[in-house]
Amino acid sequence: MPKIKTHSGAKKRFKLSKNGKPLRGHAFKSHILNKKSTKRKRNLRKVAVADATNCAQIKKLIPYK
Repeated sequence: MPKIKTHSGAKKRFKLSKNGKPLRGHAFKSHILNKKSTKRKRNLRKVAVADATNCAQIKKLIPYK
């Protein structure tokens, strides 16, 4: 069997936790930060677990992570 290619965009955006759950960053953190509160920007820094409906697809995109 040939190897499966890893999706280049997905490998930059997701990583897997120790339990195999895909972790993702938050959106809305790159620009127009003046109107966002400090608390909101601080919470956007944290890593979030991807939604269960997307987990199977993400795992197919990053098979060797």
